[in-house]
Amino acid sequence: MKKIKNYLLPVLLLLVISSCKKSFQDLTQNGNVPASVPASLLFTGVLTNMVDLPDGAYSSSTQNSLVYSSASNKDEIWSQYYIYNYNYYGNNTYDFDSGADYYTTLKNVLAMEAQAKAAGGAAVNPYEAMGKFFRAYFFSKMSLERGDIPMTDALNGLSNLTPKYDTQKAVMIQCLAWLESANADLAQLIQNPSVGGTGLGATLNGDIFYSNSLGSWQKVVNAFRIRLLLELSNQSADPDLNVISQFNNIITNPSKYPLMQGAGDNLQYVFVTPSNYYPQNPTNFGQSGSRQNSSATYVGLLTQFKDPRVYVTAEPARYLVDTLHQSPTDFASFVGADPGLDLGVMYSNAGLQKYSFLNRKRYYSTLTGEPSIQIGFPEQEFNIAEGINRGWATGNAETYYIAGIQASMASYGIPTISGGSFTAYFYRPGSTSVSDLTNYDTFNINFDWNTYYAQTPIKYAAGSNGLTEILQQKYLALFRHSGLESYFTYRRTGVPNFTTGPGTDNGQRIAKRFQYPPSERTANSANYNAALASQYGGNDDINGVMWVLK
Repeated sequence: MKKIKNYLLPVLLLLVISSCKKSFQDLTQNGNVPASVPASLLFTGVLTNMVDLPDGAYSSSTQNSLVYSSASNKDEIWSQYYIYNYNYYGNNTYDFDSGADYYTTLKNVLAMEAQAKAAGGAAVNPYEAMGKFFRAYFFSKMSLERGDIPMTDALNGLSNLTPKYDTQKAVMIQCLAWLESANADLAQLIQNPSVGGTGLGATLNGDIFYSNSLGSWQKVVNAFRIRLLLELSNQSADPDLNVISQFNNIITNPSKYPLMQGAGDNLQYVFVTPSNYYPQNPTNFGQSGSRQNSSATYVGLLTQFKDPRVYVTAEPARYLVDTLHQSPTDFASFVGADPGLDLGVMYSNAGLQKYSFLNRKRYYSTLTGEPSIQIGFPEQEFNIAEGINRGWATGNAETYYIAGIQASMASYGIPTISGGSFTAYFYRPGSTSVSDLTNYDTFNINFDWNTYYAQTPIKYAAGSNGLTEILQQKYLALFRHSGLESYFTYRRTGVPNFTTGPGTDNGQRIAKRFQYPPSERTANSANYNAALASQYGGNDDINGVMWVLK
């Protein structure tokens, strides 16, 4: 027994000595925490952070800090869809700050691509293809908000803490090139999945939108590219951009550039219980239900056009119905407030029930509301119609225009046939539960598509009138969807007419751009100041005119 002990002693000493040689980093590793994150999980996180939700909501607990660290995120307010009437909860001012910051998300895109390759992904693999789409999506959005941004020198970590700014033109050229490449890579992978390599890195997983369908994502890539080309309409003659030829190539070659064919192809965020509630729901109706009302910019178009969507998205002004005894289904009973109105005046009128509120049945009666569309079929159809109207491709703009209107109406359950009907639900005053459908008055609404479309402001006309019609219908279709896209379209085209006044502040002007993140002023001051000098006369001015608008 003593011999055995003497024999074991040197071995124990060796073990102790070898353990002492471990690095501090090794000793502080937590074995219960994964050392790396799989590409699929990173992919899910990136998808979550790209979502723009209604009412300035966030789709995850991390998105607020990752994407909108200092932004007030009032997409619907700035698009003049519906507006605050009580200053405690918010206001309607164009007080643009730094907007969305996707650099942290883009770092996760790089990590996603690296993990995919480490797990057997080839040079062309699903995560690599989606990475190109994400780059185009995030960089273009930040540029559309601010102008010139760091891109080429960005995301290099400690090797470059002061990245130079790329011009907005350079950003857009690169984003369009990424989208072209993403489409080509996805086409390869769809035709021959083995191109993607082997193992986990060769197969897409973690997709919260399309259940890992590369074909669906290819349609999104091309629909988004059309959107981005339209954002460049003021610079369509620039030979370096080739906006018109790119648009024409997509429209005339559907086999190479497949597009969305219907609502089933929408890129949309679906709310589920109990983890993700719709921003407005029965739990917060008492707090917010009367603090915001419809905007005259949105409701005014609907009533002017005798558009049945107003019955689904809004409620009649109760003062007009209950006190003045107008019919609740009379288009004149739906009234939005002027976004430029002094907030005190608006609050008083809202308290007297002189405005229309969001439709309680659609937006407050359930926990899941409606899906939040990020890039959708109706928008795609209106964008194609706009491009054809501008002469960028041959085709029938009216066909796409009608398809966009009808797809929007169908999403609200409105039949686009002759002699169709649907049920409108209006919340009964004095009721105590928005979830109880017995608290709603119901009305059978007869709707005839042919009568609606025959109206002069609706029936498509060529030229500038037709362009206005397309843009107005696109605005109506994007209600509560697609983030700032309606604001971007107004900023680019002036359609529809956004109103201003004391309530919108900013010298009664619609702001043109977001500011740069505050950290740039100190951490990257030389490049920050150079970018301001080359674009906005040295001022980080929310009314400065960026390159795409010139």
